[in-house]
Amino acid sequence: MENLVIIGTGPAGYTAAIYAARANLNPLVIEGFQPGGQLITTTDVENFPGFPEGIDGTALTTQMRQQAERFGTRFKEGEVVSSCLTCLPHSITLSDGETIETKAIIIATGASAQYLGIESEQKLIGRGVSGCATCDGAFYKGVPVAVVGGGDTALEDALFLTHFASKVSVIHRRDQFRASKIMADRVMAHSKIEVVWDSVVEEVMDVSKNEVTGLKIRNVKNDEVSELAVTGLFVAIGHKPNTQPFKGQLDMDHAGYLITKNTRTNVDGVFAAGDVQDSIYRQAITAAGSGCMASLEAERYLASME
Repeated sequence: MENLVIIGTGPAGYTAAIYAARANLNPLVIEGFQPGGQLITTTDVENFPGFPEGIDGTALTTQMRQQAERFGTRFKEGEVVSSCLTCLPHSITLSDGETIETKAIIIATGASAQYLGIESEQKLIGRGVSGCATCDGAFYKGVPVAVVGGGDTALEDALFLTHFASKVSVIHRRDQFRASKIMADRVMAHSKIEVVWDSVVEEVMDVSKNEVTGLKIRNVKNDEVSELAVTGLFVAIGHKPNTQPFKGQLDMDHAGYLITKNTRTNVDGVFAAGDVQDSIYRQAITAAGSGCMASLEAERYLASME
């Protein structure tokens, strides 16, 4: 039986592993379907402390992993497909059928940005296509960008991007926003923002540069296709927390994010860190901070069991 299992290998999972290993908890980390988390889709990370010149997202997560391994963290390939968190000891089942029992668990499975799903978009994620304006907006100073979406998040992203971009086009498939009136009014009044109503993105163009150079947009009412020259595309149609294996056992909000108190869930010995319990900030540094918190909470829990 394991002492502590950490599920996920983004900044939250790696940081939790570093702290747990240094506390001699001998943690086992389940890598998940995307080792490194969403950071591996980011080419440059400029806002993580300690890297004044910035660092490639994959390189950053690789260094986090190496640091965790240095202190004795063990890693196991696989994805958690089911769990029994109300059991004592807790247990998780991996995609290959293996079941692991453990005294404590830290869930750091993150939340996946929802994209449009078109082929041209998928190949340019991290090369002009982004699901996080606050992460990547500063890379687009003085150039035109587009935001897809019509909710509060999309409009917040559009307003944020006006601090950098020369122009922000908001592309929405309907003829009115789903966002709050105050957000809609701010967007409509902003001189840098243009709204493209009743439209969807058909194709993300790269003109053989392997980076975004424009969009093909189709009007859903008349099927007319037009082109929009942009350097960046920010998709803001929502995030989906990766909590499916824990449903029915842990308290979640309406969107499926885990509800925590100082990283503690409603089940003793089960903790959560990172974007899986954070629908607001979704930053690498906040995820890492909560990973530290979860590890300290797990250490105290395990000590109390003794």
